[in-house]
Amino acid sequence: MAFRNSWTGVGTALVTPFKKNGDVDEVAYRRLARRQIDAGVHILVPCGTTGEAPTLTAAEKRRLVEIAIDEAEAAADGRLVLAGAGGYDTREVIHAVGEMEKIGAHGILSVTPYYNRPTQEGLFQHYRAIAESTALPIILYNVPGRTGCNIEPATLLRLAAIPNIVGVKEASGNISQIAEICRTMPQEFVVLSGDDALTLPVMALGGRGIISVASNEVPAEMVRMVEAAERGDFAAARALHNQLMPLMQVNFVESSPGPVKFAMAEMGLCDAHYRLPMVPVSEASAERIRKVLHGSPWASMVKA
Repeated sequence: MAFRNSWTGVGTALVTPFKKNGDVDEVAYRRLARRQIDAGVHILVPCGTTGEAPTLTAAEKRRLVEIAIDEAEAAADGRLVLAGAGGYDTREVIHAVGEMEKIGAHGILSVTPYYNRPTQEGLFQHYRAIAESTALPIILYNVPGRTGCNIEPATLLRLAAIPNIVGVKEASGNISQIAEICRTMPQEFVVLSGDDALTLPVMALGGRGIISVASNEVPAEMVRMVEAAERGDFAAARALHNQLMPLMQVNFVESSPGPVKFAMAEMGLCDAHYRLPMVPVSEASAERIRKVLHGSPWASMVKA
């Protein structure tokens, strides 16, 4: 899309495939990254929550980002890699960001500090310190349901004045807050949905895309939906949204990425292995996921 800037469109929060012995399956990961690129996804997002980042070592994170960069740079029209680097210790986050910058990441997705629940001033100082440590563009990740910490619109407006803080992945689920953010942010500041099911409402308010879980399974369809909304064709976007909604919902029938990884295993894309404390989905959830997959327009993609 001619009017899209660097950080808009569909970014896929890539799952991390593991082998049965718990090791990272680099071959499968490379294959998944290439599948995203072939489907037209605009941004690869390794080492986020969907990638089970809290259970990855620093060396594993580095290697996964290297693979994503390798595949992105091999694409004929290029892709961006937005590397996950967040946490509750600002010094450790700065170190992780520096490592990602060294290996060639194009930008950083940084989740709010979790567990220690800083004040709004603490959030501002945390992100300002990170931004001052790097030349990379930074997209903030606000997901209070997981972190217990919300970036309020007034704080986000302060952070948007820092030149290399360029956007936010908004997963608060609070439409009123998202509307206020879209209304008050500078025009060049990118607001991305952090919730697949809210992508169209967020874009109707002025958001510019999604960092998606569902695009792990159906990347081309997510791209078509977002690009339809970008060009103002909300009728086409709604039709795709209605097809995708059951999948978007069932992906969170248990803690993510349990369901999406199970669905991808059913589709033959990777094995459904996890690292504790993540465990396989229950049989009841598995049946719900299978029902959605077999009843979807993409049933032909499911293994017999």
